[in-house]
Formats: sequence, structure tokens, C-alpha cells
Amino acid sequence: MILIGASGHAKVIIDILEKSAVEVDYLVDANPDIKELVGYRVLNERGYVPLSEAEHIISIGANPIRKKLAEQFEVPYGWAIHPNAILGDDVTVGQGTVIMAGAIVNPSTQIGNHCIINTAASVDHDCEIHDYVHISPNATLCGGVTVGEGTQVGAGATIIPGIKIGKWATVGAGAVVIKDVPDYATVVGNPAVVIKTKDGEK
Repeated sequence: MILIGASGHAKVIIDILEKSAVEVDYLVDANPDIKELVGYRVLNERGYVPLSEAEHIISIGANPIRKKLAEQFEVPYGWAIHPNAILGDDVTVGQGTVIMAGAIVNPSTQIGNHCIINTAASVDHDCEIHDYVHISPNATLCGGVTVGEGTQVGAGATIIPGIKIGKWATVGAGAVVIKDVPDYATVVGNPAVVIKTKDGEK
């Protein structure tokens, strides 16, 4: 596996891959000053010729950057699923997605490409998580929740059943979402309220 991005997030992915007995070949990063990360070589992105036969994971936590890099590098993508994560029956996991330790994903949930299901997050049955989403540590999605492309669900947030969260939205840490969230909106609080929209206004 080749990782794109020598970040703190990459350290977690490396740990998952090592525990899963998946070989890490090296990392690629735009910063020429980074030569190694936790003992693995880091190649400069500018001189990197993608290996079309090797699987990659984009090891950057920021959703917009993951999307930009996925569009930049036309390579096969693998995935990293921690051995202590629990996946129910009929769960689908897209390319480049990472599922971390203690996460629970219940049956008939669909997870898109280049998503992060972070430490101890809980995703219940029949959820639909689109590409480039990050479900932060200890966040809870109840059954039938839809999360649009690029959205960040903050640490410890709770989404009640059947809620639809738009694309590129932000759900604040600890928020309790009881109403649908529009595209590009930022919501915080219990119950969650919109504090910012696409235009920067409430």
C-alpha cells in the first residue's frame, strides 16, 4: 500500500495496515523536507510517478484535500479497516475509505469513496455516507441517516434517525441534530441550529 500524505492521520492508517498484515511500501507528500514517517520512506510528490498496479490510500484528514488529491492521482485505491472495527452484514465500503479502531457500522449501510469513519464512531443500519465524508471520533449516526459528499460530522455529535445532512456541511462537535441540514451549512448545539450557510450568513 502507498499512502498519499505524510500526516498524523497517516500514522493511524499505518497502524491499521500493520495490524492487518498489509505491507506499507512508502508515503508520498508535497513537503520535500519530510523524508520519513514512523520509519517509512516519504517521497516528494513532485517527482512521484504513480504506480498503476499498486493500491493507494489518501492519508489526509481534510475532506477537500482528499477530494483534490483523488482527482489528481488516477491510481487504484485500497482501504484500511482496523481489525477491531465491527462491520455488519451487507455493508459496502468504497475505495480509499478508512475505518478506525472501535468503529461500528451496522447492516445495510453504504459508505462512499475516500471516507473516514473515525475511532469509536457508531453508524447504524441503512445509513448512506457519500464520498469524502469524515465521521469524527465517538460520533453517532442513528438508523437511516444520509450524509452528503464532503461533510464533516464532529466528535461526539449525534444524528437522530432518518436525518438528511447535505453536502459539504459541518456538524459541530457534540451537536445533536434533530432536523435536516442544508448543503454547506454549519450547525452546532443541542438541538443543533444553523450558524453559517454557504454565503457565510445564518
